[in-house]
Amino acid sequence: MTSRFAVSGLTKTYGTNVVVDHLDLDIEHGEFLVLLGPSGCGKTTTLRCLAGLETPEGGSIAFRDDRVFDAATKVNVPAHKRNIGMVFQSYALWPHMTVRENIQYPLKVRKLKQAIADGAVDSAAGMVDCGGLLDRYPSQLSGGQQQRVAVARGLVAQPDLVLFDEPLSNLDARLRDQVRSQIHQLHQNLGFTAVFVTHDQAEAFALGDRLAIMKSGKIEQYDEPEFVFENPVSEYVAAFIGMGNRLELRRGHDGWITSADDVVDLSDAVVRDRADEGKTAVARFRPDDVSLHDSMADVPAGNIALHAELVTYEYGGRYFDVTVKTGVEQLSLRANATRHSAALRASRPGDPLVVSFSPSSLRVYTDSVPDSADAPRDLATTGGRS
Repeated sequence: MTSRFAVSGLTKTYGTNVVVDHLDLDIEHGEFLVLLGPSGCGKTTTLRCLAGLETPEGGSIAFRDDRVFDAATKVNVPAHKRNIGMVFQSYALWPHMTVRENIQYPLKVRKLKQAIADGAVDSAAGMVDCGGLLDRYPSQLSGGQQQRVAVARGLVAQPDLVLFDEPLSNLDARLRDQVRSQIHQLHQNLGFTAVFVTHDQAEAFALGDRLAIMKSGKIEQYDEPEFVFENPVSEYVAAFIGMGNRLELRRGHDGWITSADDVVDLSDAVVRDRADEGKTAVARFRPDDVSLHDSMADVPAGNIALHAELVTYEYGGRYFDVTVKTGVEQLSLRANATRHSAALRASRPGDPLVVSFSPSSLRVYTDSVPDSADAPRDLATTGGRS
C-alpha cells in the first residue's frame, strides 16, 4: 500500500541545535504510529511540524498526494488548513466554553454546519462517555474527563490525521490506563490515522501498529511492536523497551566473561555481530527473564547462572522487586512472593544468592561501549512490556 502520509528529509533546528535530523516517515491510511523516545529526542517537534505549528528548515511533508510543506519549493500550508485533529498533553480546553462548545469548535472553524446539525458533537461525546457532561465547563471536570473531551474534539471533524502529544502523561495511573484503552478502542472502531508521541513504552506497545523509536532527532528503529520487542536493533533501543539489565562482557580465550569473572555461554543468545578475543560486548535482558535461587543446584539446566549478593528488595503484592549485585553491575528481577517471601525477609544486604536466566533472553551488542551513555537505563521499566 502506498503511504498516505509521507515525511522526507525533515530537518528542524533551534539555533545551532539540530532537533530533527533529516527524518523520514511513512504513515499508512488507518495506521496508529507511535513516536517513542526520551525527552529531547525530537518526537514532539516532529509532531508539531506535522501539525504546522513549527516550520522546518528542510524536507517535505505530504498528506495524501498533496504537499503541505516543502522547503525546496517554499510550500507551507498553515495549520488550520491541514485538516488535522490535535490532542494535547495539557488538554487545552477553552475554559469559557462548555464541553459542547469545546467539542464543536473544530466544526465551527471548518464551517461544517451540516455536521453540527446532524449531531456530530453528541456522537463524538458519546464515543468517549462524555454525553452527560456537555453543559459543564472544563473547571467542573476531572482530569480524565477533560482529556476525554479533548479526544472527542480531536476526532469530531473526522480529520485526515489525528496527532496526540503525550495525552496521558498528566493523568494518574488508573485513569491513564482507562483513557489509553478508550483511545485504542476508538481507533479499532473508527480506523482513523494517528501519530502518538510518548516516552512510555507500555503506551507504545499497547497502542502502536508501528513504533518509531527516536534518538537525537533520528529514528533508531521503525517497526511493528512485536518485532521491536523481540529484536531491538541497538542497545539504546533494548534499554528503552524494557531490557533494563545490563552485563558488560569481554571476549576471552574460553568465551565471554563477566565483570565478576564468570564465563558465560552465549551460543544460544542473540548476538548481533561477532567479536574477536579481547573485544567487549554488552548483554541486555529484562527483569522478568531473571530467576532467583538459593543455590547453584536449583538452577535449571541450560540457564546461565551467576553468583550475586542482595542489594535490596521491595514488596509488590504477588512479587518482590529485587536488586542484586554481580561484579560491578546491579541486576533487577521479580521474585514470586509465595516462593521467596520467607527467604528474602530473613536476608540482609550483602547476603549471597544465585540468579539465572536463559541465554535466549539475551540480546548482545558488540558495538556498544562500556557503560554506554546513550542507553537510557533509567527509563526502562521493570517487567518489560507492562
